[in-house]
Amino acid sequence: MAPVVTSISPAHGAPAGGTAVTLTGSGFTGATLVRFGPNGTNFVIVSDTLITAKTPAGTGTVNVTVTAPTGTSTQNVLFSYTSAPAPAPALSGLSPASGPPSGGNTVTLTGTDLSGATSVKFGTNAAAVLSNSATQITVIAPANTGTVNVTVTTAAGTSNALTYTYLTTPVPSLSSLNPTSGPASGGNTVTLNGTNLAGAISVKFDGNPATIVTNTATQITVAAPAGPPSSVGVTVTTAGGTSNPLPYFYLVAPTVSNLSTHLGPATGGNTVTVLGSNLTLASAVDFGGTPATGITVVSDNQLTVTAPAGSGTVVVTVTTPGGTSTAATGNPYYTYLPAPALTSLTPSHGPDLGGDAIVLGGSNLTYTDAVTFGGVPASFAAISDTQVVATSPGGAPGTVNVVAHTPAGNSNPLPYVYDPS
Repeated sequence: MAPVVTSISPAHGAPAGGTAVTLTGSGFTGATLVRFGPNGTNFVIVSDTLITAKTPAGTGTVNVTVTAPTGTSTQNVLFSYTSAPAPAPALSGLSPASGPPSGGNTVTLTGTDLSGATSVKFGTNAAAVLSNSATQITVIAPANTGTVNVTVTTAAGTSNALTYTYLTTPVPSLSSLNPTSGPASGGNTVTLNGTNLAGAISVKFDGNPATIVTNTATQITVAAPAGPPSSVGVTVTTAGGTSNPLPYFYLVAPTVSNLSTHLGPATGGNTVTVLGSNLTLASAVDFGGTPATGITVVSDNQLTVTAPAGSGTVVVTVTTPGGTSTAATGNPYYTYLPAPALTSLTPSHGPDLGGDAIVLGGSNLTYTDAVTFGGVPASFAAISDTQVVATSPGGAPGTVNVVAHTPAGNSNPLPYVYDPS
C-alpha cells in the first residue's frame, strides 16, 4: 500500500526554505522521496508514521507527498510558502524600576522578541545597550527626571511601555572607612561614614557584596566580604545612585616563625624579639593570651616586645588588621621559668688559685647560662635541675658570693671562701 500523509506541522514557512517540518501518516518505512510540489528535500524517517524534513525553497501553496517502493501518497496535504512578519518586541519587566536622575545605573529589561534592538529609550532619551538577547537586554540608564516610559525598538516595531521612575533621593557620599584594612578572609566589621546613606541597597568591596549590619543616613556598619590581598574600592548604592569609592586594603595574616629567646622569668619584664612576616601593622602581641607591652616594629619581619608575667609554655601570637598568627608554622613557643635558687656549695671553700670542682645545689638550675664567683665567670656544666658543677676561678683570699644565672634571672648568693695558698 502506498504511503499515506495525514498532516504537516507547521503548514507554512519562508520561501527561502529551511523550515523544519514534521509529517505524520503511515507507510513511511522505506520511503525514498519527500516532495514539496515538484521539489524534493532531505528527510529522516523517524518511524513508520513520522518523518522530519526541512523545506526546499518554493513559492505559493504546494502539495506534500511521500514516495516509497509501494507508491506515492495521494492525499491533499498542503504547505504554504509565506513571508510572515517578525513579531514586535514585548516587555514584561524592568529591574530596578527606579534610579537616580543622573542615570548611569544598570537596568535589566526582560520580555520576548528583544533581539536586534535598535534602540532602548527612557522617555525620549536613549540608553546605552550593554547586552541583548531575545529575552533580556541590559542597559545604562540615561539621565532624566520624573516617571518615564521605557520602550524597546527592533526592526519589527516598538514594544509596549513599562514605567521607570527617576527618584529625587540624593546620591550617597562616603567620607571615611574604619578600619581601612582587614583580613583577606573577611568577616570583620567595617564602619562607613558619609551622607545620604539611608536605605542602602548594597555595599560592595570592589564588586563583592558585604553584609549590612546597621544603616543610618550618616553611617553604615558591614561585615566585610573575603577578598584577595590588594586594595579595593568600597561603594554604597541607594535608590539615589552609587557613592564615590574609598580604598580598603585586604591584608595577609601575620606569621611568627621564631623568637630570639624562648625562655624568660615568670615575672616577665624581659625583652623578646619576635621574627616572622607581615608584622608591620602589629596592634597586639600576646603570650598565651596575655598581652605584651612595649611593641616596637623593627621591620615587616621583626618586632620587639616586653614579655608579660606568666607560667608554663605558651604560644606567642601577633595580631594585625590582617588577622592573628597561629602556631601552625615555625616555633612561636615561649617558656616561663621560675628563678634559680641555691641552697649549697660543695665544697664551700678552696685554694685562691682556683681550679676546684664546686657542686652548686639548689632548684630551677636546668637552664643555667652563667656562674660567677665574686663577679668572675666560672666554667660550669648544668647536671640537672638541682645541680650545677662549676670550676672555681682564681681569686684573692677571702669570701666571695657565688651566683647562678638563668634566663629567669640571678639566684640568691652563697658565700665561697678562697683559702690562701
